[in-house]
Parts: sequence; structure tokens; C-alpha cells
Amino acid sequence: MDLTVVAYVVYSLVSVGLTVWVARTLSRNGRIFLADVLRGNETLADAVNHLLVVGFYLVNLGFVALYLNADGAITSPREVFEAVSAKLGVVLLVLGALHLGNVFVLNKFRRRGVMEREQLPPVAPQGWVAPTGRV
Repeated sequence: MDLTVVAYVVYSLVSVGLTVWVARTLSRNGRIFLADVLRGNETLADAVNHLLVVGFYLVNLGFVALYLNADGAITSPREVFEAVSAKLGVVLLVLGALHLGNVFVLNKFRRRGVMEREQLPPVAPQGWVAPTGRV
């Protein structure tokens, strides 16, 4: 068997496995964060979480597929490890960047929700005072 094919198989299996593991971890732990961002609306949090996971899979698996091609012929086992590790390193960096991007955007939503909740008065107004006309 050609060593380039071996590198492709190893890269594909490890990349897909890492993508699935990261997506499941983000989905499980991100649900709690989304519920807080969306003020306890569990149904909406589950729907948004599912949409984020689907988008995560599409972007990552698309990148893994596009990045599959080898730069040159792989002729030794050492070159297999070098090619696979270089490609996996890039995939891990992309996974990390997407994760940080998701957290950044969700944190912005969360902060906005916290600010909106703080602007509401703790007690309903009990009356109205007319302006005195003083400057």
C-alpha cells in the first residue's frame, strides 16, 4: 500500500475523531451556557446548541476534507508521521479558533442580557413627581 494513502487514512480518522469529540464536549457544556444567555429558555437553548453543533461539524469536516491533499509523495514512515502531525496541528488550531470564536460571540450575548436585566428597576415606580422648573 502506498504510504501517502496510509497518511490520508490516519489523518482522516484522527481528524474526524477529534472533531466529533470536541463537538460533543462543546454541545454538552455549551448547553448550560446557552441557557444562561437565553434567560433560562431551555427549548431555545437546545435548538441554538444543535444549530451551533451542526455548523461546527460542517466547517470542521469541510476544512479537514479540503486540507487532505499531500504536498508531495510520502516515501517513508517518518514522512507519514511528519505529514500527519503537521496536518493535525493545523486542524487542532482551527478547532481551537472556532471554539474561541463561539465563546466570544456567546459571551457578548450574555453580557448584553446581563446589562438589560440590570437596567430594570428592582421596585416598580410608585408615583410621579412633576419637574420643579429650576435650572
